[in-house]
Amino acid sequence: MSTQTSKSDGNQNRSGTSPNGRPAKVTTQTVVEMKEAGKKISMLTAYDFTMAKIVDQAGIDVILVGDSASNVMAGHETTVPMTLDQMIYHAQCVVRGVETALVIADLPFMSFQVTAKEALISSGRMMKEAGVHGVKLEGGRTITDTVKRIVDAGIPVMGHLGLTPQSIYKFGTYKVRAKENAEAEQLLEDAVKLEEAGAFSIVLEKIPSALAAKVTDAVSVPTIGIGAGPDCDGQVLVLHDMLGLNKDFKPRFLRRYADLDKVMTEAVQGYIKDVKAVDFPNENERYE
Repeated sequence: MSTQTSKSDGNQNRSGTSPNGRPAKVTTQTVVEMKEAGKKISMLTAYDFTMAKIVDQAGIDVILVGDSASNVMAGHETTVPMTLDQMIYHAQCVVRGVETALVIADLPFMSFQVTAKEALISSGRMMKEAGVHGVKLEGGRTITDTVKRIVDAGIPVMGHLGLTPQSIYKFGTYKVRAKENAEAEQLLEDAVKLEEAGAFSIVLEKIPSALAAKVTDAVSVPTIGIGAGPDCDGQVLVLHDMLGLNKDFKPRFLRRYADLDKVMTEAVQGYIKDVKAVDFPNENERYE
C-alpha cells in the first residue's frame, strides 16, 4: 500500500467520507449527485504541486488544470500558445499534490479541433501521462461528435460554452457572450447537445446570469459558472486571480479573497533588508 493511499484511508470513515463530510474521493459521479442534491460545486484552477496540495487540503471539490497557465504561469497574452506537452506537464504536477479533489485538465488550442481521432489521442495522453480524471474542451455543436468519441473511449469530458478563450481571435473581444437572442438560443442548444454527447458537466463563461440559469435548468449535468451568475450548479475562478496575485486583471465577476501580491512583496522586501543589514542568518540560523 502506498503512502498516499494510507494517508487518504486514515482520513475517512467506513462510509467513504472524511470527518467533515467531504467524499473520500470526488468523482464525476459525485458532482452529478451534488447537482441532484442541490449542493453547490466549488472549483479552482491549479498548475503546480504546491498550490494543488493547498487547494485540495482546503477542501475544494474540483481542480481545473486550465490552459490559463499560458497567462498566469507563462506570461502569454492569450491561452493560444499553450501546447499539449506543456499542459501534460502542469497536470502531472497537480495530480501529485491531490488526494481528494476531481482533477480535470484543459485540452489546449489545436489539440482536439482538427479531427476526432486527434482529440482522442490528445485525451488519452492527458489521462495516461498526467493521471487526470477527465478533460475539458471548448466548443458546442461543432465538437459534439468529438466529445462522443472521447466519452465512448471511457474518458470523462467537461464542456465549455460562452466566452471560449481559445477562440479569442475569432471573437476579437473578452466581452460578455450570448447577450443577443440568436447566440443565446444557440448556446442553450449547444449545452443540450453536449449533454447528449456524454459531457458530465459544462463550464459557462461570461454569459448573462438569466441565460446561465436557463441552461442549468435545461440540462441534468452540472453547470460551472465563471462570470455567469449565482444560479449555476458551481463556480470556478483562476486561483492566482482570487488570491490577489494578479493585480491587473479586474473583471466584474472576480472576488479577491486575499492580497498575496502585497504579502509576498513585503516578505521579499523584508528578506532583502535583513540580508543587507547582516541580520539574516542570525546565530540560530547557522551551523557550528
